[in-house]
Amino acid sequence: MNALTVDGLSKSFSGETAVADVSLTLEGGEFFSLIGPSGCGKTTTLRMLGGLATPDTGTIRINGRDVTDLPARERATNMVFQDLVLFPHMTVAENIGYGLARSGITDPERTQKVTDALSLVGLKGFANRDPDSLSGGQQQRVALARALVNDPAVLLLDEPLASLDRSLREEVQAEFRRIQRNSGTTFLYVTHDQESAMSMSDRIGVMHDGRVIDQGSPRRLYNRPRTRFVADFLGDATILTGPVIERKAGAVVIETGAGKLTVGVRDEQPAVGEQVTVAIRPEAVSLGDGPITGEVIDTAYKGFYAEATVACGESELVVRRERQATATDGGDGADGPRFSVGETVRLRIERAVVVENGDS
Repeated sequence: MNALTVDGLSKSFSGETAVADVSLTLEGGEFFSLIGPSGCGKTTTLRMLGGLATPDTGTIRINGRDVTDLPARERATNMVFQDLVLFPHMTVAENIGYGLARSGITDPERTQKVTDALSLVGLKGFANRDPDSLSGGQQQRVALARALVNDPAVLLLDEPLASLDRSLREEVQAEFRRIQRNSGTTFLYVTHDQESAMSMSDRIGVMHDGRVIDQGSPRRLYNRPRTRFVADFLGDATILTGPVIERKAGAVVIETGAGKLTVGVRDEQPAVGEQVTVAIRPEAVSLGDGPITGEVIDTAYKGFYAEATVACGESELVVRRERQATATDGGDGADGPRFSVGETVRLRIERAVVVENGDS
C-alpha cells in the first residue's frame, strides 16, 4: 500500500490558481522532495496534505484512507516548519514529548518514546538541556524528533534547512537522510534548494506555475530532463535550438548555432525539419580535439572547478573544468591549466538531451 496518494489536487485564492491538478504517489519509507521556485505552489500543496488548507478539488489518501476532509489532528501526518517553534520554557525532552502528553500518553511509555526519539536523532544525553543552549543543527534534530515521536505515516517538511548556512545545512542534510532511513518513515520535503533535494531524495517532483511538470529520480531528472524549465532549474544547462537535419538509429542530427549535434533519442524521434530544443550540461562538454571551435568570453573560478563561457558561432556554451592540483601548488591557489578570456578552444559535446521547449 502507498503511504500517500494525491489525485487531482487543486487550490485557488481570490480567483488565482495556486495549485492545479497535482497528482503524486509516495511509497512507504520513501524520501520524496517537491521542489520549485518561490510561488510555484509547493507550500500550498504541503499545507493541503497536512490538513492546514482545504483543496478545491482532488483527493488525499494516507495508507489508503481518504483524509481529504479531515482536520490535521486526525491525519497520520506531522509537520516540521522552517520556523522550528521549540518551546524555550521546556527542556528538550519536554519539547519532544509535548505531543505525546497532549495525546494522553503517560509515563513510563512517554519517557521511553522520548528516549528512543533522542537516540534516533543522535542526541542521547540532551534530554534535560534547554533549546536555547543548542546549536542550529541540534535544534533541527530536536524538531525532527518531536515530529517523529508520534510515528506519523508521512512526515511533511517545509523548508526546515533554509535558515542554516551552507556548511551546517550540508551536515544536517546528511543527518536527515540517516534519520529517515533508520526510522523508515515516509518523508515529503518541500524546498527551493535543488542541491539539498538532489542529495537526499529517492525521487523528486518539480513544480512550476502550480503543476508538477516532471518527477523521477535525481539522476534521471538531471541527466534526462523532459522540459527546458527542469533542465534550467536543476543545475546549469546550455540550451540550443535548431532543426533536425538527419535521423539515425536512436539519434537525430540537429543544426544549431554552435554547429551540428548528434543527440540520442529514446522516445519518439522528431521528424526531419522539426525544430527541437537541446539541453547540455557543462560537464558534458570536453576540451580538446573536438569539432566545435569557440572563443572564451568569460570565466568563473568556483574552488573545486572552473567554468568558462565559450562563444561558438551564434551560441554560447558553458564548459566546466575540474580542478587539478599540481606538484607546484604551494598553497597559493595555483592549480592546473586555466581558462583565459580571449583564448580559442576546441570543444566536443559528449552528451545532450532533447527537451520540450515550453515551461511544462
